[in-house]
Amino acid sequence: MIKPVDHIHAMAPYALADLGDADTVSLAQNESAFPPSPMAVAAGQAVLDQMPLYPDPDWSDLRAAIAEVHNLDPEMVLCGAGSMELISCLISAYVGSGDQVLGTDYGYAYVASATAQVQADYVQAREVDLTVSVDDILAAVTPQTRIVFVCNPGNPTGTLIPNAEIIRLRDALRNDVLLVIDQAYAEFSDTDQNPAEIFALAKRGDTVVLRTFSKAYGLAGARAGWGVFPPEIASEVRKVLNPNNVSIPSQIMAAAAMRDQAHMQETVNRTAAIRDRFANECRALGLTVPNSHTNFVLIRFADVETAQKADHALRAEGLLMRGMGGYGLGDCLRATICPQEIIDRGLAVLRKVMS
Repeated sequence: MIKPVDHIHAMAPYALADLGDADTVSLAQNESAFPPSPMAVAAGQAVLDQMPLYPDPDWSDLRAAIAEVHNLDPEMVLCGAGSMELISCLISAYVGSGDQVLGTDYGYAYVASATAQVQADYVQAREVDLTVSVDDILAAVTPQTRIVFVCNPGNPTGTLIPNAEIIRLRDALRNDVLLVIDQAYAEFSDTDQNPAEIFALAKRGDTVVLRTFSKAYGLAGARAGWGVFPPEIASEVRKVLNPNNVSIPSQIMAAAAMRDQAHMQETVNRTAAIRDRFANECRALGLTVPNSHTNFVLIRFADVETAQKADHALRAEGLLMRGMGGYGLGDCLRATICPQEIIDRGLAVLRKVMS
């Protein structure tokens, strides 16, 4: 039998969401509640005859669209097959055996998998009240720390720390520690915090900011993510990026979606309205729901048993939320915000459970 290398064989596979069966409605993947921009759909359809060709390895029009909207230098923008690819390539380029990657208690779990792939150690700093704590991150830094990952807004918590705290973290870290700010849900908080303040950190040469088209833009199936990289870091990461990583339709759709900011903002506003109403209804049932700055809410029950009871009741009604046991939050379920009629179905189940 052909054997894999030892450290890959020892790894657990990345835990994907349980999607149920064909009759199940998933509230587990944090996908958009609403379709992407009609401009994006039309643009993607218009280039299907180009499928015999390889995609643009420089993502020229997509980078231009991102730069136009966010007032960035397009040369500092890299694109990936979702932000997951960019995370993996950053770790591959800058972390090796004996090094440490520092995340937080409830940071994005894929970072741990990508760290294991390079035989490095993934360490988690404590979060306080389900919220990133800059002081606890700084206390957890060691001489072996190579990258610090911060999700802001957080997943699965939905919580947010101010830009000033991110800047304080960067100022306090050593110059040889790379700070990666994962902003997969940032479009849901951009009206509260100026995104330019965080993008500007990349100009220092020691910070990367990652975003995606999977959430607010409704293009999870297109697998298109992007980030703002210092030039010297971008050149190293490109060595390990697949040179044809984002397909022709995905690049074209993402560029059109980026240029249709009105549609994206409408999606964010509609999602937030459903989210906040649902969160308040859950709180009225005696459940704990942190303020969310994303397209999901974290629902905390009195104990693990009640959370499991709710999970079973939801499944019986063809609804599936995401269990959080893998994050050490066995008393929680995470609910993706869906169209109002689906959220109402879920709320009716929770009312029965809590009564």
